[in-house]
Amino acid sequence: MLAQQVTEATPAAPVETVVITATRTEQRAFDVPASIDRIEGDDLRLGRAQVNLSESLGAVPGLQARDRQNYAQDTQISMRGFGARSTFGIRGVRLYVDGIPATLPDGQGQISNVELGSVGHIEVLRGPFSALYGNSAGGVINVFTDDGAGPPRVGFSAGAGSDGARRVGVSASGSEGTLGYVLGASRFTTDGYREHSATERLLGNAKLSWKPDQDRKLTLVLNSVALPRAQDPLGLTRAQYEADPRGVDPVALSFDTRKRMNQTQGGVTYEQRIDPANTLQLMAYLGHRGTEQFQSIPVTTQANPLHPGGVIELSRDYRGGDLRWTHQTEALGGPLSLVAGLAYDTLAEHRQGYQNFTGSGDDTVTGVRGALRRDEHNDVNNLDEYLQASWRFAPSWTLNAGLRHSRVRFESRDDYIVGTNPDDSGGANYTATLPVLGLMFAASEQLHFYATAGRGFETPTLNELAYRSGGQTGLNFGLGAARSSSVEAGVKARVDGLGEFTAALFRTGTSNEIVTQTNQGGRATYQNAGATRRRGLELGWSQRFFGDLRAQVALSTLDARYRDGFATCAATPCSSATLQIPAGNRLPGLARNTAFAAVSWAPLQGWHGGAEARYVSRVFVNDANSDAAPGYATAAVNAGYAVTAGAWQLDGFARIDNLFARRYVGSVIVNEGNSRFFEPAPGRTWWAGVSGSLRF
Repeated sequence: MLAQQVTEATPAAPVETVVITATRTEQRAFDVPASIDRIEGDDLRLGRAQVNLSESLGAVPGLQARDRQNYAQDTQISMRGFGARSTFGIRGVRLYVDGIPATLPDGQGQISNVELGSVGHIEVLRGPFSALYGNSAGGVINVFTDDGAGPPRVGFSAGAGSDGARRVGVSASGSEGTLGYVLGASRFTTDGYREHSATERLLGNAKLSWKPDQDRKLTLVLNSVALPRAQDPLGLTRAQYEADPRGVDPVALSFDTRKRMNQTQGGVTYEQRIDPANTLQLMAYLGHRGTEQFQSIPVTTQANPLHPGGVIELSRDYRGGDLRWTHQTEALGGPLSLVAGLAYDTLAEHRQGYQNFTGSGDDTVTGVRGALRRDEHNDVNNLDEYLQASWRFAPSWTLNAGLRHSRVRFESRDDYIVGTNPDDSGGANYTATLPVLGLMFAASEQLHFYATAGRGFETPTLNELAYRSGGQTGLNFGLGAARSSSVEAGVKARVDGLGEFTAALFRTGTSNEIVTQTNQGGRATYQNAGATRRRGLELGWSQRFFGDLRAQVALSTLDARYRDGFATCAATPCSSATLQIPAGNRLPGLARNTAFAAVSWAPLQGWHGGAEARYVSRVFVNDANSDAAPGYATAAVNAGYAVTAGAWQLDGFARIDNLFARRYVGSVIVNEGNSRFFEPAPGRTWWAGVSGSLRF
């Protein structure tokens, strides 16, 4: 997916972007009947630590991204209420890095492989058109590395901050004839805000592009991420949080809860323009991800012959491809763009479980890998066909339509059949046909109205299938896919001297919603409940003044509720009298209201700086809505100085987050079985950094 930046003739006008997301053809975001935002790479880096993607996503309406201060788990990301129930990783939101899926065929994704120092820009798509990306597409995040261009350039960055945080990075970019290259690597370490939360993370990214002529382009992408050791401080109960937000539950120390992970993947994309009207694109990728995670499950629970243990070992090999044809023509005097494609993705997982202890009685040692208790091979694959069209059938009217058919297959082979532990091999198939329709009316060059509607679906992930209730072993293949219908109406406006405005009103109804059934002994099981409803309003505004001064505002309100009641048992102990969740309860893990405002001054040389404020309303922690993380407001400031000296460009800056030292909960663990719902955010923190580049 290609993007470029176009500057309007009027100095005070906002920057206009060209994206290829909703229709997979180059279009201005202003002309697409969907909610799309673009974050430039400079906005990800200028005055920021470049550690977490959540640092820069606050300006996107409808997106909630939370830094958990826990690198054993991924950043929490939800869009319009999708993805909030995930306790680790990212689900319900499709992720792509340079066109390569970062979401596996089962719908589970990670964004930890993004090296922010080499990101060119990020595109965020919300609403019905997300369904054109298939399973688990409540929204789409596309991360892009710019193509290498110009004379060779090498760069460095270094920063340090509160709680022993350190980051160093190096980069190189440029082009030589028809070959372009962008390379980046970084190392981040921290002692952690909380006890038992130290982390080391290594990232690397490479993008090579070869364009021998205007009709052909070959792109190779390689990236890797390694967590040699990331301590997991777990969540805190309300009493623990109020007593000591920097502390941990004693079980985190006794079981030495932690995670080790490594991932390496690569992909290649080839684009061939056959003639002025037809283009073919072929993408292929493969990768490997290995994970070892130690959990805090009581020894007595793990000693049950049917329990899979307290250490999870995952080895995942994944690969796939996408073949796409694009045709540009005219129909009834108006431009018509057609896109047809076929996508295939597959995942082979080897899942093993071990006891998180050795010995017995007084000789029991916890926090070490013990006996094997689970061993299975799980395979997931999807085959999707899609067709999309964009037709401007009248000077002021554009019709966008799409259809995607998805087939997702799960298979499991049980290799641990010992004693009373039975053979739990099995499988499940999920299919869906997803139509999307959008209409845009251009009342003028500065004012566009649009309406869209579509259907989506969300299969359970392997993590949600991993356990069955009632002490049964094996995967929960009785769990069905959730299906949704969405509508959205919006307006996009540009007013000279006042900036760019966006507003979107949406409603999504979901049937067969996947919810927690039980949460006991360190294991969550899931079930299909009835219907849910998500509706909300998103507002955005941005404007540049005097060329270098920029202001942004993003406001969102979301009302996400269960429309049907259901029974659950998400607490320990679980009695025979299960808890009834009434219709009308709010979906947990979601803030009803969020707000973001920022102003920045960013000339190419000299002083630069900025300030931003964020507000998040209270967040319920469980389906029962029996407790909630209180709402909060925070502020941050940064300032720096940039200078050019010959071929050198140098920049130094400092920033303060949570300027007024507010005490608040940064994220919650939804339906945590031991009531350890709360993940505290740091108080006032600082970061200082320096970066430079040399152009040859």
